Amino acid sequence: MSASHAAYDVFRWVRPLHRAAEHVVATSLEGTLVGLGGRALLERLDDVGPQTVPQLAAWLGVSRQAVQKVVDDAIARGILATRPNPRHRRSHLVEATADGAALFRDLHERELDDLTTLTHGIPEEDLRTTARVLEQLTAALQSR
Repeated sequence: MSASHAAYDVFRWVRPLHRAAEHVVATSLEGTLVGLGGRALLERLDDVGPQTVPQLAAWLGVSRQAVQKVVDDAIARGILATRPNPRHRRSHLVEATADGAALFRDLHERELDDLTTLTHGIPEEDLRTTARVLEQLTAALQSR
């Protein structure tokens, strides 16, 4: 098998993996203050700190308007807030509130517990290699 065929096999499995993961995560979020979009924003803000709506939209690969809608809903629910941006007067920084950060930590801990069960029997090194390969393929595609 050539490297291109092996890469094709990786891409072939990405979509069903993404769809299955999205379904499991969406189900786990039922009854919480966030949906998939809000959860993604909380994760990003936990990873990198406050960002503008355009920065969040670029990272997610969606429109600024779509992110603004999720941000507005999360602000109304008390899990996100905005503050002035010293670098740009009109583009405020979005950040998690204390409640939002706590919610993300709780959700993330539950996800890690679920992943422990899900990945039972898969060597950790295989998972680390998979993550590195997916990161490299993503970077290669994004640079095109």
